[in-house]
Amino acid sequence: MDTKLLEMTARDLVAAGKGILAADESNGTMSNRLEAVGVSASADTRRAYRTNLFATKGYEDAISGVILFDETIRQKMPDGQPIPLALSSKGVHPGIKVDTGAKELANHSGEKITEGLDGLSDRCQEYFSMGARFAKWRAVITIGDNKPSDACISVNAHALARYASICQEQGLVPIIEPEVLMAGAHNAQTCYDVTARILEATFEECRIQGVHLPGALLKPNMIIAGLSCPNQITREEVAKLTVDCLTKHVPHDLPGIVFLSGGQSDEDATAHLNLMNAMDIVHPWELSYSYGRALLANALKTWASGEHDESQSVFLQRSRMNSLARTGEW
Repeated sequence: MDTKLLEMTARDLVAAGKGILAADESNGTMSNRLEAVGVSASADTRRAYRTNLFATKGYEDAISGVILFDETIRQKMPDGQPIPLALSSKGVHPGIKVDTGAKELANHSGEKITEGLDGLSDRCQEYFSMGARFAKWRAVITIGDNKPSDACISVNAHALARYASICQEQGLVPIIEPEVLMAGAHNAQTCYDVTARILEATFEECRIQGVHLPGALLKPNMIIAGLSCPNQITREEVAKLTVDCLTKHVPHDLPGIVFLSGGQSDEDATAHLNLMNAMDIVHPWELSYSYGRALLANALKTWASGEHDESQSVFLQRSRMNSLARTGEW
């Protein structure tokens, strides 16, 4: 394990004014999104949409890395250049989603375990040789009646740590993503309590398994009430509770936190990040973003209408707004 290289890459990914673009939707998910805006889905249309984004001039000022899917990392830009090389030539780190999806957790109806550990070392080695320098693994935690169970927390924490250890062994910075879903009627305090549980369990497993935290990043949810909860909290309360939860339950030697947008609106995701970075305190880690839909939803609609240049402009504008939120200046 080259710890110095891992640390350098992790710091690059949370460099001042920059965040990560999550363009790692599976083929099925990306196809559904294309069809929802009236585009026939295929490998070619998925590539055309994504390569249009990656050709945007100046986005590298706000984007430090791009998470790719297995199909995308093997594709080429219109000029024949491999996508990972096109990204790295702009100073943008190519990343890769390495889990194989969340599946039903045996004997625990309605709960999930993320799979993909089998063969992961070989896959990471191949992805590194293709230019990837970081990876992502997402665990999903549902809040509901008697959920999450201790079993769900335990197995997902173990898998996240095992993934992180394997990635680092092969030279990839792991993004550790334990996502507490917004679906449900739970209040913000319940979200806080469950988030604290999964964070504590995950970092304890990371300690046991020898994960080098200065060469890793965390991609958590923010502390937000469930979508169907009648008692929603303010943006200021979201920011305060999120920072409080993370400060108490995330090791301070981690270089950065790259938030997921998790179903928030574009503006909410930016506003919450902005408020956290505008606080009159010094955070122990960089607070950044790893957004997908919050950066791309409007860009996709614009691209589907045939306005490809305008789609790039929309993507660039959203990226710049989140870049400003990195310093509380949005």
